[in-house]
Amino acid sequence: MYIGRLARERFAKTEFTAIETSGKPLLRDGRLFVPVGCLETLSEEAFRRIAFFYRRSQLELLAAALGRAGTTASEWILIRDLLENAVIAAEGRLPLCQDTGVICVYAWKGEGVVTEADDRTLLERGAGLAYMKHRLRDSIRVPASFFDEYNTGDNLPAQIRIEVSPPENNPCYRFLFVAKGGGSSNKTSYFPASPDILYHDNWDNFLREKIEALGTAACPPYRLAIVAGGLSPEQNLETLKLATTELLDDAPYFTPAVHGAAGAVYAPAVFRDLFWENRAMEIAEHSGLGAQVGGKRFILDVRVLRLPRHAASCPVSIGVSCAAHRNMLGLIDERGVFLEKLEENPAALLKSALQQAETPPSYIETRRVSFDMPIAELCEKLSGFKAGDALLASGNLLVARDAAHLAWRKLLKKGESLPPYLFKYPVFYAGPAETPAGCVIGSIGPTTSSRMDGFAEELLSRGASLVTVGKGSRSALWTEAAGRYGGRYLIAVGGAAALIASRHIVSAKIIDYPEFAMEAVRLLEVKDLRLFVS
Repeated sequence: MYIGRLARERFAKTEFTAIETSGKPLLRDGRLFVPVGCLETLSEEAFRRIAFFYRRSQLELLAAALGRAGTTASEWILIRDLLENAVIAAEGRLPLCQDTGVICVYAWKGEGVVTEADDRTLLERGAGLAYMKHRLRDSIRVPASFFDEYNTGDNLPAQIRIEVSPPENNPCYRFLFVAKGGGSSNKTSYFPASPDILYHDNWDNFLREKIEALGTAACPPYRLAIVAGGLSPEQNLETLKLATTELLDDAPYFTPAVHGAAGAVYAPAVFRDLFWENRAMEIAEHSGLGAQVGGKRFILDVRVLRLPRHAASCPVSIGVSCAAHRNMLGLIDERGVFLEKLEENPAALLKSALQQAETPPSYIETRRVSFDMPIAELCEKLSGFKAGDALLASGNLLVARDAAHLAWRKLLKKGESLPPYLFKYPVFYAGPAETPAGCVIGSIGPTTSSRMDGFAEELLSRGASLVTVGKGSRSALWTEAAGRYGGRYLIAVGGAAALIASRHIVSAKIIDYPEFAMEAVRLLEVKDLRLFVS
């Protein structure tokens, strides 16, 4: 119930805009009757908007990072690209990120709200329509057997949770719509800690270890949440998920609990801790991880929440919202149907940010490289660069990720040869969104490179996939194989998928495994694609 109370406070501070629906809510005898079409339309429009627009709070944090002391030149360039990406996405064709996320809806339904329908079905149907109509990426795979899967083609099923909220004078139906990408979700970690973690030094050591372990694969700069306590693992993790959406920002900061008449100690059901939020930010800045390519802008902001717990346990979780921070509130009451106002003109904010920080804080040389030279020559050229060097790459490269790598492994197990294209082109770990009308390709950006590290030995030892492009760090499996066989790794800007598709992709065609949909093997021609040497 504490979540419902905090949600009300957040909704009360939020600016909403009305949306048109086929019917209007009607208040009668203290009950709010909601026509069937309202829920479906609300969900469809919510998931359309969060695919293309940010909350202003996200853009302001990115803009502030440009002018903050200590921001490196590489970070400055990367964060500027993220803001330019928001400008391109706001045109409404290319979504902010190629991974348009898992569909998630939290709802708090007032006791006096009557829908006379299956709310979950309507909300899910509306979200699915948004993905189909606006060519958002279908990432959901469902099992055909324990090991075999297929893509559903509409990004469904959705994750939907509806709770009943306490009575109010004016019945109301509140919603939180979330589109969370796989890379961001993969950075969620749960630790069934013992109570001794709640000692200052133990907790400080824990924060240092776990914050640095987050890595850069999920497209920082992140918005970080950490939750300690909870009456169950499930309560802890749900609180974490909601904390990354800004919904629980109005939880009170900790003040010493007060003693009741009988000597009992009372404290809020959930509170934030300002000291540990500042400490977590300090740890992040000194980690050196930075905004994907090293530096200080690893984290944009932090929420550290504390919950009640059982005396024998202290569940702890840590998670992030990535650069594609996509969350939105919705509301139905007697006045109509509403969605949170998002920033639809990020160009003005970008212009203001650039005027205040017109040039990077230090000079960075950008070199050019062609992907059309033989792979051996390309590897030799890249060996002359140092980590952190910025490149503008042009030429042809493959797009391939998890499904294609598994298919290549199956070829080898059957004694067959790898496809010739693996020996000719660099491999870009990516899976684009669907291609909108008039575009060369849908939004496209790097996926987490370490997922492909298990294939390193079998590919690199054969001279295949020697140059790869992705995001995040590589594991020992890949780095050891790269050292033996001369592999090279380049980092693309994560979270700038609309910008990459709009400005840097000249042509695109599927050359293998078309049945893999967004995971098909493609051949791209790129021009001046910004990369960093790992």
